[in-house]
Amino acid sequence: MHAIHRSGLAVALAATLGCGGALAQAGATAPAPGAPAAAPATAPAAPPAAAKAPAICTDCGVVQSIRAVEQKGEGSGLGAVAGGVVGGVLGHQIGGGTGKTLATIAGAGGGAYAGHQVEKNVKKKTTWSVVLKMDGGQTRTFTYSNPPTVKEGERVKLVDGGKRLALIAN
Repeated sequence: MHAIHRSGLAVALAATLGCGGALAQAGATAPAPGAPAAAPATAPAAPPAAAKAPAICTDCGVVQSIRAVEQKGEGSGLGAVAGGVVGGVLGHQIGGGTGKTLATIAGAGGGAYAGHQVEKNVKKKTTWSVVLKMDGGQTRTFTYSNPPTVKEGERVKLVDGGKRLALIAN
């Protein structure tokens, strides 16, 4: 009976000193009366999170320049043929004899040249060349068939691999 009384005393003393059920559960003995209580064990502190550098946007940059580029159309020959026929018909109506023949030849030649130039002019197209200074330092040039909605000096992001430009905040 004396042993039961001592173990009950040890549990009561452990609870009083703040060690709670930890000593009783671990099977440890309580410190002697008057001895300082052991400090509760603490988990090691986690190291502070390292400050991450801001990520560079690989698809972002600043518009350096915007230029309209006019590309001349290609002549297929159809305009020259049509112009030659029309010029020949008109030239044939001028004069008589040798003059008529010369006017027909001149009209056909002039009409062919004019028809070729008209065809090239009709088929010409304007594109816009946009030069960007990317955040990574490189310079990239993109060509668009419609005038861009951004202006020089604005910060943009490439969308769909550069098919479009989106304006972003500085």
